[in-house]
Amino acid sequence: MRRWLASRALRRSTDTWPILPGSDKEPEGWSGWPEGKQFAVVLTHDVEGQTGLSRVKRLAELEKNLGFRSSFNLIPEGEYTASSELRGWLTQEGFEVGVHDLHHDGSLFRSYDDFRRQAPSINRYLKEWGATGFRAGFMFHNLDWIQQLDVDYDASTFDTDPFEPQPEGVGTIYPFWVDGKNGRPGYVELPYTLVQDSTLFLLLQEQTCSVWQRKLDWIAERGGMVLLNLHPDYMSPANEAPSPREFSNLHYVEFLSYINQRYSGKFWNVTPWELARWYRSQLPQGNAPSSPLLTKTSAG
Repeated sequence: MRRWLASRALRRSTDTWPILPGSDKEPEGWSGWPEGKQFAVVLTHDVEGQTGLSRVKRLAELEKNLGFRSSFNLIPEGEYTASSELRGWLTQEGFEVGVHDLHHDGSLFRSYDDFRRQAPSINRYLKEWGATGFRAGFMFHNLDWIQQLDVDYDASTFDTDPFEPQPEGVGTIYPFWVDGKNGRPGYVELPYTLVQDSTLFLLLQEQTCSVWQRKLDWIAERGGMVLLNLHPDYMSPANEAPSPREFSNLHYVEFLSYINQRYSGKFWNVTPWELARWYRSQLPQGNAPSSPLLTKTSAG
């Protein structure tokens, strides 16, 4: 059923996906990435279940071997326990740990009251884990509500993605600042700009990573942010044939190798927290809402 719905969404969105015209408009005052890099590469992973958790270290090692670092978003109260040992290992190896929803059951954004009730628990895990970033389950988002979370950045949006339950995108391939309200500080929003792995390989049943490569080339040419969300739950380990609910890890290896080979020395591979910290430093006085960089104030 989901594949049928995805095929319908694809037919309706050929003019806006995977590339949204106009999303490459540079923010006012944009001066480019650090050290003159052409574009940024941000790799993120949402770990949804026990299977994904068991694959975290292998995925991190794969990325390390190819010269990349990423972030792993872990569910605080899901079907697994995100141990302090694993979280510590990731940070020691140069990776980042983020908070992924609270229960990942779709209840967080069911209503404002639901969000308000769960926000203190999310903040407690953010503090306990030393995490500064958040991503909601199912990519639900309301930029105003998220201000109740003690985060430096949120990563629950996308430039364009008609396959999501809440398909309204933010229409940019750049990070942007969300102004604070009601005495709360603002935060940096990091939309993902490449289609998620589960959509590409499981719903649309693509047999190669060419869609990722084409969008990457387009973003690189325009100097934007390549942000990918990949799930270890759905990526089969090396030397194992993927099940019907998985895709081969060779697609990911090919994609990372493509970046290295075509754009060696031209991209900034950065964790979300590091990018958010850098972006915030570009704002007048660190967080002024009158920033010349891209800002948003609506709920989105």
